[in-house]
Amino acid sequence: MIRWIRQQLGFDPPHQSDTRTVYIANKFPQHGHYIPQRFADNRIISSKYTVWNFVPKNLFEQFRRIANFYFLIIFLVQLMIDTPTSPITSGLPLFFVITVTAIKQGFEDWLRHKADNEVNGAPVFVVRSGSLVQTRSKNIRVGDIVRVAKDETFPADLVLLSSDRAEGTCHITTASLDGETNLKTHYAVPETAVSQSVSRLESLQAVLECQQPEADLYRFVGRMTVTQQGEEIVRPLGPENLLLRGARLKNTKEIFGVAVYTGMEAKMALNYKCKSQKRSAVEKSMNTFLIIYLGILLFEAILSTILKYAWQAEDKWNEPFYNRKTEQERNSSQILKFISDFLAFLVLYNFIIPISLYVTVELQKFLGSFFIVWDLDLYHAESDQKAQVNTSDLNEELGQVEYVFTDKTGTLTENEMQFRECSINGIKYQEINGKLVPEGMTEDSPDGSVPCLNREEELFLKAVSLCHTVQISYDQTDGPGDPFSHANGFSPQMEYYASSPDEKALVEATKRMGVTFLGSHGEIMDIKTFGKAEKYKLLHVLEFDADRRRMSVILQTPSGEKLLFTKGAESAILPYATSGEIEKTRVHVDEFALKGLRTLVVACRHFSAEEYREVDRRMHEARTALQQREERLVEVFNFIEKDLELLGATGVEDKLQDKVQETIEALRLAGIKVWVLTGDKHETAVSVSLSCGHFHRTMNILELVQQKSDNECAEQLRRLARRIKEDHVIQHGLVVDGASLSLALREHEKLFMDVCKNCSAVLCCRMAPLQKAKVVRLLKTSPEKPITLAIGDGANDVSMIQEAHVGIGIMGKEGRQAVRNSDYAIARFKFLSKLLLVHGHFYYVRIATLVQYFFYKNVCFITPQFLYQFFCLFSQQTLYDSVYLTLYNICFTSLPILVYSLFEQLVHPHVLQSKPALYRDISKNSQLSFKTFLYWTFLGFCHAFVFFFGSYILMGEDTTLMGNGQMFGNWTFGTLVFTVMVITVTLKLALETHFWTWMNHFVTWGSIAFYFIFSLFYGGIIWPFLHTQDMYFVFVQLLSSGSAWFAIIIIIITCLFPDVIKKVFYRHLHPTSTQKSQMYTNRVAIGDDFIALQPLSRAKNQLGKISLLRSTRASDAWTPCAVSRRGRTPAHGWAGWWSA
Repeated sequence: MIRWIRQQLGFDPPHQSDTRTVYIANKFPQHGHYIPQRFADNRIISSKYTVWNFVPKNLFEQFRRIANFYFLIIFLVQLMIDTPTSPITSGLPLFFVITVTAIKQGFEDWLRHKADNEVNGAPVFVVRSGSLVQTRSKNIRVGDIVRVAKDETFPADLVLLSSDRAEGTCHITTASLDGETNLKTHYAVPETAVSQSVSRLESLQAVLECQQPEADLYRFVGRMTVTQQGEEIVRPLGPENLLLRGARLKNTKEIFGVAVYTGMEAKMALNYKCKSQKRSAVEKSMNTFLIIYLGILLFEAILSTILKYAWQAEDKWNEPFYNRKTEQERNSSQILKFISDFLAFLVLYNFIIPISLYVTVELQKFLGSFFIVWDLDLYHAESDQKAQVNTSDLNEELGQVEYVFTDKTGTLTENEMQFRECSINGIKYQEINGKLVPEGMTEDSPDGSVPCLNREEELFLKAVSLCHTVQISYDQTDGPGDPFSHANGFSPQMEYYASSPDEKALVEATKRMGVTFLGSHGEIMDIKTFGKAEKYKLLHVLEFDADRRRMSVILQTPSGEKLLFTKGAESAILPYATSGEIEKTRVHVDEFALKGLRTLVVACRHFSAEEYREVDRRMHEARTALQQREERLVEVFNFIEKDLELLGATGVEDKLQDKVQETIEALRLAGIKVWVLTGDKHETAVSVSLSCGHFHRTMNILELVQQKSDNECAEQLRRLARRIKEDHVIQHGLVVDGASLSLALREHEKLFMDVCKNCSAVLCCRMAPLQKAKVVRLLKTSPEKPITLAIGDGANDVSMIQEAHVGIGIMGKEGRQAVRNSDYAIARFKFLSKLLLVHGHFYYVRIATLVQYFFYKNVCFITPQFLYQFFCLFSQQTLYDSVYLTLYNICFTSLPILVYSLFEQLVHPHVLQSKPALYRDISKNSQLSFKTFLYWTFLGFCHAFVFFFGSYILMGEDTTLMGNGQMFGNWTFGTLVFTVMVITVTLKLALETHFWTWMNHFVTWGSIAFYFIFSLFYGGIIWPFLHTQDMYFVFVQLLSSGSAWFAIIIIIITCLFPDVIKKVFYRHLHPTSTQKSQMYTNRVAIGDDFIALQPLSRAKNQLGKISLLRSTRASDAWTPCAVSRRGRTPAHGWAGWWSA
């Protein structure tokens, strides 16, 4: 039990050694010395807290906040010494703030636990005690034999033992891990491949040795020792034998595999970053401001203490008859008395630090996050998915983003390829109704007729349908049968699985055009050409690699001829072509690329009998070489792939998600740089970047790819830097691959960053998951400290999502890992535009005003208390009643700012989306700059001086303000100051409000009314449970004086009128872009109609002409944004005539 608790708290991790030994089916040695290794269980954990560490960890995180820590100290001081106020005044608000925050964060983490439990509780089948047993995913142990069926994801990292195929192979897709949708083939060792039943697996005697878990998805080193009839057979294991957690089984009925890495030791989990507490820029600014206010507090406390001793040193103040010192006080240490008085003043002024600021911010963030969820503009009807908020702590950070890092596959694209055009023998063709039609012509042959293709066209279609690594799956729900019994090849049960999405699209296109690939068994590839079956023998496959950028197959035709088909990038094929329409095809490829199509060039070569014998001999020697095998294979491939006959080219469209181009352009106009980080190939990534508008056609594309050494990489970076300087007018885009990036970050980080920052767009391809996170961290920690956002849809994106300041998951087709580990989740990339430009803008403006307003109203609150000490001989007498001290921030001034921070809209949402440049006005935390902070602080001090001395002028010389000559006392003076203060700070917020709703009116005027009603009840009744009641009848008497009413009105006008003048002056002489938009586009939106704000009577007449009862559009969700679409109440009072 103790060891389990230590493991839960992270103090006792499983034992680690250089290698791990896994006994398959957990058949451990029977001798007594063996001590089994301890491995992690199979639970995935994305939550931050457990039952055991929630209280200490959450308290630690909360007391990192300066205000919370400060009020804890004040509370302890009040408990230890005699202070002017009760410990409850600090302890109760602190307890309330800590509790509310803990409940909120606990609820959010409970949602993460719930999502984890769904994954960990998923049903799986394992082989135990000779039978197949269903259990939960979290119960899988290292060494268990697990069965996985078709289309299921692997619940742990498994080494393949067997499949339903005799050769022990299976096909998987790793789209959720590395973004690649291609089908990968994995293999079992021959000795275990025959164990296709549970009984044979149970009798299997084997031991697996492998490396300890590491994050590299593409590296695995191990060996398996199989004991058969007393003989040990050792087989090497590599990445082709390992099935990664999160990958999906395809085109295979079922497999059996042994679990080697489980839970948080799986490669997918190791590519997650540790979940840390993200803190927004606004929160960091708040902490800075709190430190400054703490300095002001200490200064006031020290000054008050010094002045107390300085003034009370005079003889006339020495022990008046009503305040004689005790013997103990006379003999006590002067230093201790000084410290005690200093702490007492600290407690007296402590309300200058607004503890309720944090709880208000927490409430604003929590309640405000619902507006994202409720916004139907962020709802995707096709998938029935709405936006999701996993943490509300970063709402305002959406308005500060400077860099967006996005995945490509499934994020920018739909991950669906469609054949569009092709070029055959120098002629461009389009597909119309499943037939190839030359460009400019229409399809006019009658339906059902067999199209007549010439030799070049037929050879081109055969090359496309045979030069690939496509696999076929037949859905046999209608009953068993031979897959090749689907003789016509057009059975809807036949499904292609391709080595790349392009290959699948091309093979499906040739099928529609009459040349159908029926599959391969062994070395035979079957196709059907316009109803005629043909068999080709596959002799050799020349695999694709990044250097050659092409792949080829050597086939034997039905007539016995040896033929090479090859396809690849234009630059990899055309230089080796010696015949065919080379120049025309080159022009066509360029035209396809300009349309944003992904291009491939297709060629062939005919071998004579002697040429093929030489090719076969060289291939055999290279493939069986023990030394320098890769180099020899490349040499042979180059020998074979020459003297090509060019057949043509294809143009395939990678279907982009809706409005991706418009979204990227809007982000660019908003001053946000977009980086695309993808695991895809170089050519594919560049093609998509061009088609989605990430790279412009006029942009100068720079490349940092295939760098082999540090020196080579450094030299290329210097060349790129020189080119950027020489062509400074032109926009530049940078393409960098994963290997080159590793070299660049090793020793040339500064040079690489200089190149990147001078590029308008950056594309990183062939990226491992942790490399994505490193790139994000590189920008995040650069000297400028920009705010970063990462968006992706797969498990391979989790690291960068967690590393970025804001992480967004796309609810795509690649599992829920990204969504579960993100801060926000949306269904489509296009929603990012509104999320940042509208919601981000609103949230930032609201919370920036909230923070500064809180400091302002607390300066107004405590400064009169400080000034009062000059008139009471620094005796630590309070100016306000203790109930007013407690309720000022909780009741009298809390609701108006909370409602403001939920509903305020500086500019109409349509304007924010149509003018993305307005986002620049709030960038770099501009509304929480030090200059703005000083203005609000200075304003608070000015208003506080007016409150205090305005009241003092009224009552300082003569306190007989009643008609009967009755005198007012110190509590009346304090109440007058407090009354003026409550009304002024509330009206100050009303001046800042641009968007008025009924709720704003209710809380603004209701707060003032509540103060008056409460004060009348509090001072008008004798409350038996109160120890003293200094305020009895004070407020009633104050309101009975006409002079007091006159003073209240004059003081309020004196405070607010200069502020109004300043706003009008700046708005008309130095307006910001946002203010210009308010002045020139401040309109009411009803449906699609806009009515300019006019005098109220004329506006009502125009509004009456429009039917408000027409059907509400789906996008009119009741959010602050939708409220503005349905109708906007003009600003009332002072706000009306300067915001119009």
